[in-house]
Amino acid sequence: MTDKTWAEIDDYLTGALLAPDPVLDEALADSAAGGLPSIAVAPNQGKLLHLLARMAGARTILEIGTLGGYSTIWLARALPPGGKLVTCEYDPKHAEVAKANLARAGFGEDVAEIRVGAALDTLPTLSGPFDFVFIDADKVNLANYVRASLELARPGTTIVVDNVVRQGRVTDAGSTDPNVRGAREMFDLLAAEPRLDATAVQTVGTKGHDGFVLALVR
Repeated sequence: MTDKTWAEIDDYLTGALLAPDPVLDEALADSAAGGLPSIAVAPNQGKLLHLLARMAGARTILEIGTLGGYSTIWLARALPPGGKLVTCEYDPKHAEVAKANLARAGFGEDVAEIRVGAALDTLPTLSGPFDFVFIDADKVNLANYVRASLELARPGTTIVVDNVVRQGRVTDAGSTDPNVRGAREMFDLLAAEPRLDATAVQTVGTKGHDGFVLALVR
């Protein structure tokens, strides 16, 4: 199996199960045109987030790491009428692209609110609880983001953390890569935190070899 095969399978699964979606396609195109890095979740992973949020019955969603708003749109579409999403983005340029993409998708700030600035500064200013949390920001602070999310959660809150396998390098205890070290610190926290019940799944696809954490607040 190769990256090419993984990508071909993702393309097949997306074509088989996801209807064409010009709004999402335009969000990716505008993100690329704006010079944003091509690190948004894959379409089938976006649909997974959407389904998980619906299964959780989420009326309030917190996202840490907006980028161009691609995953934000998937999550906002899972909200029931009257639901609310707050998404944290460090880069003002990214936030502007995301704001335009969300508006085109039909989500104004009354539904999907972007908070610009360092998430660890923003999160203490938010009022919870949130029913669903998606963490997809810098990996150095993954443990800190989980800790902050717990303070904004309730029993039953779902927390998803993306990009935790690091192309398999997460197994290297001696790694000097700050992203790997950040992921390992987060796993140590998950193992020791009595308020969380968690698992992790490795994935392959258009984004290569990676994985995500799925956790439930006890």
